Amino acid sequence: MIRRGAVSLLVMLALLTTGGTSRAHDDAPSLEIVRFPSTALGRIPAGPELSGWIYRPQGDGPFPAIIFAHSCAGFTASVNRWGWLLASWGYLAIAPDSFGPRGKSSVCGIHGIVTPDMRVADVAGALDYLKTRRDVAQARIGLMGLSHGGSTTIRALQAGHDLKKRGLRGGVAYYPGCSARRDRDISLPLLVLIGDKDNWTKADWCRELQASDLKQPALIEFVYYPDAHHSCDGRANRTITAGGKEYRIEYDPVATSDAERRTKEFFDRLLLK
Repeated sequence: MIRRGAVSLLVMLALLTTGGTSRAHDDAPSLEIVRFPSTALGRIPAGPELSGWIYRPQGDGPFPAIIFAHSCAGFTASVNRWGWLLASWGYLAIAPDSFGPRGKSSVCGIHGIVTPDMRVADVAGALDYLKTRRDVAQARIGLMGLSHGGSTTIRALQAGHDLKKRGLRGGVAYYPGCSARRDRDISLPLLVLIGDKDNWTKADWCRELQASDLKQPALIEFVYYPDAHHSCDGRANRTITAGGKEYRIEYDPVATSDAERRTKEFFDRLLLK
């Protein structure tokens, strides 16, 4: 019998040959598969040992780094696409697999199995791991995530976790599940990108957070795309069922182009100075 963790690694390897993402040229970014522990953080217990991909730019470095938190669907092709894109911008990207080591491939529509709060321990583990690498510029590390990973990003930036002392400078959250009740104590710069037509992680939840008693509102920028649905940066158009409900997934090239531009500008300001 093949263990779930092994299956997850096989899925990761299979993604290398899909969507034209193979990188065989000498001047292209390189890929490395690594393992590192999740790290206990306050009341959040450590998770299992994690596997993850590192997308590394050409050159000796040290490079500023970005931790990429995948969506509720786990290691899909979007992880690979974003990893190569971040590396092409000059960032060393690390994408931890938060689900495979916990025996899951996806948690879409399943609540409480692997939560964004649990994944903050994975972010802390990735930060600690990056400190061990000579090719990473210490204290110049960003975080970004999609959907479930976007919620993880917002939770990781809460003051109580104090991830700044581990080198985190800020993050970008694509279509996260905002919470006005839980997310008001954001203590590092944050860019939120979400579509108004998102019927899964609703833009109104982010507007409620934006209008709430944020402790440091100047640190946060919210961008709403009027015509964008959930997973607007993906490459699929379909309606999916999760948890007994239907959600629209739709690629929006206009929103994607603007969101990618904003993401690069955000990290360049934050990590290259």
